[in-house]
Amino acid sequence: MKTGLPKIAVTLGDPAGVGGEVILKALADPETASSAELIVIGDRAAIDAAEASTGVSFEGLGVELRECGALGKEPIAYGELRAEYGRAAVRYVHDATMMCLNDEVDAMVTAPLNKEAVTLNGMAFSGHTEYIAELCGVKGSRMLLAGTKLSVIHVSTHVSLREACNLDTTRIVETIELGNEAMKLLGRATPRIAVCGLNPHAGEHGLFGREDEEFIKPAVEACRTRGIACEGPVAPDTIFFKAARGSHDLIVAMYHDQGHIPMKLLDFEATVNVSLGIPIIRTSVDHGTAFDIAGKNLASEANMKAAIRMAVTMAHHRWTQAARV
Repeated sequence: MKTGLPKIAVTLGDPAGVGGEVILKALADPETASSAELIVIGDRAAIDAAEASTGVSFEGLGVELRECGALGKEPIAYGELRAEYGRAAVRYVHDATMMCLNDEVDAMVTAPLNKEAVTLNGMAFSGHTEYIAELCGVKGSRMLLAGTKLSVIHVSTHVSLREACNLDTTRIVETIELGNEAMKLLGRATPRIAVCGLNPHAGEHGLFGREDEEFIKPAVEACRTRGIACEGPVAPDTIFFKAARGSHDLIVAMYHDQGHIPMKLLDFEATVNVSLGIPIIRTSVDHGTAFDIAGKNLASEANMKAAIRMAVTMAHHRWTQAARV
């Protein structure tokens, strides 16, 4: 079994956004900085800009910078949508992913990038989770939002609502199983899982649609036979209230907004984005590039600190699981 501090790669995100600022401010906290061997993946120009806006000296943090050479030495234009910034942000994610796959680090934490800036390079890009899954050679990735009170995993994320309504029982089963294993990595020995319905009131026994009975109920029953403590389909409009008060550890949402809206209302700053279904540990802040406040030292580092803490926790639990195996 591994011991000591895990090694964590932290990507800078879009250079024109708040990624560099929240990273420097997070690492200025001694508790965060001492929780792992941290390696920042980015470019010196982005670090210089973050130092100027925050007043935090990177050299004084005792953290390694792995320079990618994706940017020149020109000053960063905060808040500007640029193809070269999107290209650099993707390069940081690529390099951190390769470090994880090559066992150079135990986990990666990503600062936000801008999807539009990435696509300006002619690259089809729907999000971090899907891109990292592609690099890892897997297709069944999922997004988990993990908070201090509650966690949510999504059957579908970055697709249209019309497409998300095309349910598949096998995909729902896989989502429940991935969520169950992820919660164990977060320290829940027997996670209590509630599976949302798709329709109002979980279909009301077919009155508001048949998808809940035809696709979701069989998935829940299949997972229960495999020893997973799950129930559903449950009414989406009430389960989050109950779960936030302690009835469940994890909710399975059928689509993006069904899970994201209540989680961000419950605890935006402490909610961490986790990629599942991939062979590496990846956590992320659950906010965007915030171009409107970038370079003004207004962005809170709380979410970045939470993402680093969760990566450390998951790395330690993975070590423990590997030792048992």
